[in-house]
Amino acid sequence: MAGGLAYFLPAAQLALDATGQVIRVPTPSPTDLFTSPVPQSPSPSPTTGAFTVLLLGSDDDSKFESDHVLTQSMILVRIVPSTKEVTMLSIPRDLYVHLSPGGFGKIDGAYSYGGPGAAIATVSQDFGVHIDDYIWVGLLGLIKVIDAIGGIDVVTSHPVMDDYYPADVYGGWPYDFERVAVLGGPQHLDGIHAMQYVRSRHGDLQSDFGRSQRQQQVLMAIRQKAHQLSPEDLPKLSSAIGGELKTSIPLSRVAALLPLAAGFDNPDQIRQIVLLPPYTHGDGPDGSIQPDWARILPLVHKYFP
Repeated sequence: MAGGLAYFLPAAQLALDATGQVIRVPTPSPTDLFTSPVPQSPSPSPTTGAFTVLLLGSDDDSKFESDHVLTQSMILVRIVPSTKEVTMLSIPRDLYVHLSPGGFGKIDGAYSYGGPGAAIATVSQDFGVHIDDYIWVGLLGLIKVIDAIGGIDVVTSHPVMDDYYPADVYGGWPYDFERVAVLGGPQHLDGIHAMQYVRSRHGDLQSDFGRSQRQQQVLMAIRQKAHQLSPEDLPKLSSAIGGELKTSIPLSRVAALLPLAAGFDNPDQIRQIVLLPPYTHGDGPDGSIQPDWARILPLVHKYFP
């Protein structure tokens, strides 16, 4: 990794390091809430063995058929209960890869070709990682999750000022635009504004890389609110979300994970990785991002053995 470019992301600042990493330091049939159309190996104990989850966020608005949506975000998360360590790796949606259904294209299309099974297989084969479970959430699902937990608190280090934000969630013409703004500094965000913060693609000097950092920041804020949940809250949460969240993790295991999540209270044990240059570079086919696998794979296998 010599000569690599990395950014450490403590609370709300960036600092340079020379390690070549972008890090924050200091499937059974689906059910509505908790699912996978692909066979998975038995999941490890949520309180002992390490496990890896693929988080998928989709445009599920009316521009797409329900089973053929793109994934706006793909985040690999590895959790090691014994050491209380968490690693999050954001995969650029425009990364040009070998797709598991065949051929090459942007990785955000894997889900549209074969649902979570194709997305899992694509990430698994290209990054050389084992994935135990997945969680898929649609745009409305993100709004409902955040509203159901009473909103989230973030310090918006990447303010959003977007004149071309898609106005495609609540009816109307799905190709329309609207102006949105999420200002910098400490913010309490409801579901709509949190979605705007993680979804906007315009006005961020770091482009999709900045958006990846925003998405991880919101995940951290949701995790913080999850400390206040108990297993008794899950049925009500499931009812509020409806069919907008699907996962291969059974409800009983989610309940077992809640006490575990409460124990992850040291932010220095949560590592955040975003594949900035030199791990990736532009000028790929159809505006895609080209991966430098010689750099990416050693980094990934260090944290996702």
